[in-house]
Amino acid sequence: MARTAAALHILVKHKEQADDILAQLKKGAKFQALAKKYSSCPSGKKGGDLGEFKKGQMVPAFDKACFTGEILTPMLVKTKHGWHVLKVLYRT
Repeated sequence: MARTAAALHILVKHKEQADDILAQLKKGAKFQALAKKYSSCPSGKKGGDLGEFKKGQMVPAFDKACFTGEILTPMLVKTKHGWHVLKVLYRT
């Protein structure tokens, strides 16, 4: 079972915007550029990079997606903070 993960994310308020960002990624847009442009999280300035974190450190829905979702495939996650376009880089 993985104990740590590293991820990038873009935080937005509305699902429509998250869907649009996901569509842009599928067309080849760069995750880091979209994070800098759209993310309301301070990590947006760093291209959405959350670095490495331990299991249980993030809010439950986000944590579950990071530790069970596909690696390197952007996905949407809804939390109390809004909609996250999440890309898990690796798990250890």
